[in-house]
Amino acid sequence: MGTRMLSLWCGFLSFCALICAQPDDGKRYICRAVAISGDAGCPVTLLPDLSAGSQEEELRNTVMQLRETIVQQKDTISKQLGTINELTTKLSLCASAASDRKSGKGGAWGKDKQNTMGDVPTDPNDSIDSLGKTMQGLKERLENLEQQMRANLSGASFPSELRELLQRRLGELEKQLLKKVSSLEEEKSQLSNATAAYRLKTESTLNALVERISELEKGGGDFKSPEQFKLSLPQRTNYLYGRITKSLPEMYAFTLCMWIKSSASPGVGTPFSYGVPGQANEIVLIEWGNNPIELLINDKVAQLPLEVRDGKWHHICICWTTRDGQWDAYQDGNKLGAGDNLAAWHPIKPGGVIILGQEQDVVGGRFDAGQAFVGELSQVNIWDRVLKPAEIRSMANCSAYLAGNVVAWLPGSVEVFGRGASKRPLEVCQERLPNF
Repeated sequence: MGTRMLSLWCGFLSFCALICAQPDDGKRYICRAVAISGDAGCPVTLLPDLSAGSQEEELRNTVMQLRETIVQQKDTISKQLGTINELTTKLSLCASAASDRKSGKGGAWGKDKQNTMGDVPTDPNDSIDSLGKTMQGLKERLENLEQQMRANLSGASFPSELRELLQRRLGELEKQLLKKVSSLEEEKSQLSNATAAYRLKTESTLNALVERISELEKGGGDFKSPEQFKLSLPQRTNYLYGRITKSLPEMYAFTLCMWIKSSASPGVGTPFSYGVPGQANEIVLIEWGNNPIELLINDKVAQLPLEVRDGKWHHICICWTTRDGQWDAYQDGNKLGAGDNLAAWHPIKPGGVIILGQEQDVVGGRFDAGQAFVGELSQVNIWDRVLKPAEIRSMANCSAYLAGNVVAWLPGSVEVFGRGASKRPLEVCQERLPNF
């Protein structure tokens, strides 16, 4: 038993020499506790100074260093736990051997026993006390390392500050990005508005130019007042005519007035026609061949005592009412004829086409050159009532001008078709007065 205890003791001393990192040079060794700060095998890792840098790269390097330190400390703790377990086991064996010695069970310690590890202490209690101090030092180092590791792992302040710094940095980048996007959207909106405004201005200018060119081509524009223009149809063809852009509503009475000038022979032709679906001759004013001027309503005919073939301007008005089909004819403010039973009780149908200068065989077309008007027309107006004689007289002597409440004579409401047909400025009363 003594030999066994001696062998165990020598092995324990060898282990202590290994733990204390002492070289095996044949000298007598005593294991002792070493302060943590003086242990070269357990370097202390300092936490980075949070205020040392604010750049993201430095923060990333600091995090990497912290991770490496934690891994190293985990390895060190694992090794030291293994060492503690081995020391605890051997300490238990030594304590057991000492107990056996005190009870007389073990062999005597002395120089006569073989010691393969070199000299041994004469009093094993001293070695046990030294080993206990070493154990206590190792435990303290272990506790310090565990505390340091917990502090590094928990490190509540460091990750929180790092996280806040990164969030603040990301917030700043997000604000810069949103500001840039907002600036680009504003520039795009301004560019779009400028483009739209320029396009509208360009289109408006072009439309005005096209309208001006069209007016010049057709002889319109430069009128002192809207009604001061005339429609000129100088040739007897089936393609020169004017068209009123408005239609007529359903009417139970009407008055049609106009200024007319013609020297065509035989007959002035058809200065006015209104056709509706199913009835091309809803209202027609025509003089063809050697016949007098005729008024057709729903293809019913009344001859009018009017004479306008002398090449002078004449003001004519035709009044009609569906009641008993009564009609009146005025020339130059004077009532020259009247009659009844002209399409009695027939209302004028709506939605038709008004043509100046041609007689319609179908609505809006199929003109006959033999019935075309040759001359000039102006101030063609239509009312949905019978005008009073005084109103007609005031227009004929140029003391007043009345615009039709159904159709008014305006440049924009008269379209001209065919080469040679035109709209030209005219002050009809100035041309008319010398001929009174």
